Amino acid sequence: MKEFGYSGKNRRRVLIVDDEEINRLILGRMIAEKYDPEYAENGEKALELLQDPSKRYSLILLDLWMPVMDGFDLLGRIRSDEELSNIPVIVMTSEKAAEARSIKLGADDFISKPYRSPEVIKARCDRIIQLYENRKILRSAEKDTLTGLYTREFFNEYIIQIDTFDSQMDMDALVLNIEHFHMVNEMYGRSMGDKVLGCVGEILRELFGDSVFIACRPDADYFYMYISHRDDYDTVFARFNSELSAVTDIPVIRYRVGIYEHVEKSNTIEERIDHAKLACDGVRGDYTKPISFYSKELHEVDLYHERLVHDIDEAIFNRDLIVYYQPKYDITGDTPRLRSAEALIRWKHPELGMISPGDFIPLFENNGLIQKLDHYVWAEAALQVRKWKVRHGISIPVSVNVSRVDIYDPDLKNRLSSIVKENKLTTDELMLEITESAYADDAKALIEVVEQLRGMGFKIEMDDFGSGYSSLNMITTIPIDVLKMDMKFIRNMNRDEKSLKMVELVIDIAKFLKVPVVAEGVEDASQVETLKGMGCDVIQGYYFSKPVMPQEFEEFIIEEVRRRKKAEKK
Repeated sequence: MKEFGYSGKNRRRVLIVDDEEINRLILGRMIAEKYDPEYAENGEKALELLQDPSKRYSLILLDLWMPVMDGFDLLGRIRSDEELSNIPVIVMTSEKAAEARSIKLGADDFISKPYRSPEVIKARCDRIIQLYENRKILRSAEKDTLTGLYTREFFNEYIIQIDTFDSQMDMDALVLNIEHFHMVNEMYGRSMGDKVLGCVGEILRELFGDSVFIACRPDADYFYMYISHRDDYDTVFARFNSELSAVTDIPVIRYRVGIYEHVEKSNTIEERIDHAKLACDGVRGDYTKPISFYSKELHEVDLYHERLVHDIDEAIFNRDLIVYYQPKYDITGDTPRLRSAEALIRWKHPELGMISPGDFIPLFENNGLIQKLDHYVWAEAALQVRKWKVRHGISIPVSVNVSRVDIYDPDLKNRLSSIVKENKLTTDELMLEITESAYADDAKALIEVVEQLRGMGFKIEMDDFGSGYSSLNMITTIPIDVLKMDMKFIRNMNRDEKSLKMVELVIDIAKFLKVPVVAEGVEDASQVETLKGMGCDVIQGYYFSKPVMPQEFEEFIIEEVRRRKKAEKK
């Protein structure tokens, strides 16, 4: 046990089984200095001792030729018993012919009769006990106790063995994830959650038992598999779904599977699993298609995303990220008035050209890099507000996005406060947009942060309101200063009665909360008239302007300055 740092003083118990008393006593004296010997005169008596739950043996020294039950019979019974098979056996014999039969039955070593060297016998006992105890420790580390599947390290090692000894075998890598597993724990209790995970391991072994198959559970609700290729995954996982529901009594347990077929063995094990995981993550939340296959196209998208992740720091350093501004107009009077703007990020890549925000915003939201973008936009927007203020003598507040990851940043308030102070602005000149969906994650914690920001003077806009996350009850407790309507309602309101009713409802909610409402995505005059008639306060969209660079946005400021001067003269 030295390899594993064991330094205990407990003496191991050794069972000596021999029908001749003199042989039992000789062996007992030889090992008594280090071990506690116990004795049995035949296999039947030995079996009684071995099955006594109060006794725990570390080694059996076994004679072969005995009355009642001989050593061969006892050895066979030991190796066929799940508990007893963990005890090593050294056979004592003077017959070379008996050794082959003993090996087949599971003997671990031999001691020749007559016994001549106590040191050799003690050394052999030490070696066999140590080997078995080390192996037992390794086995305990080899398997995940909850599922019976391999741990990640042993999973990787067995893949290497499969690839080495069956190099021509066509293999697939699979990643399975239980969707929203935390909800199982919350709704049914952690014991049911553990049962689900254990059942997943059992069902996977059952379903793929006819294949070359190994699996592990590297994380709470993820399962990795390496399987000889097959073409019936749809059928197999349909069975998986029904069997899992049947044994857990949970009607619907959603899962998703990513499959990398015909793995390239020149790829590392990590790369193979990553390919399967990419396919798995590609169907996140898509309950119509739980299985996805890794493809060349998916690989190209993966490489593209990797490139974007790799280049983000350089883009920030070189200012390849450009902040555009889209004006928001107050339409409550006879003439629209420039009220504020929204900051929107664009990426002008030196090699890839203009990159759509739809390519990198969701990517960075998923991996946490969105925080870097947000910090960049906040600083750029605040600087731009100051420049316009100095140049034109007019303050045009700008709305910036605050992502979910920002909300839980303990340095959020200090960072925003510093940006405002550095640019000699007031807190109401940098408005903070938080999407409605963010309130659904942890409403209590988010509301606490938002209240602190409002206490500092920041105005909070709820973005994408109506996208389906907030309850009417929750909206009354959420601290906001502006309600920004989900643009899909605006897009369809003049041709879809339901969308029109939703617009009316959102505007009524804003009136009830006594906050202005912003309609985003307004594109034509008919939409403007409809919204104005309903009592909408502010409009944003292509009707007035697409998002533009700072120099172009200045034209709107100049025009607003003219309008105000003209109004003053009247």
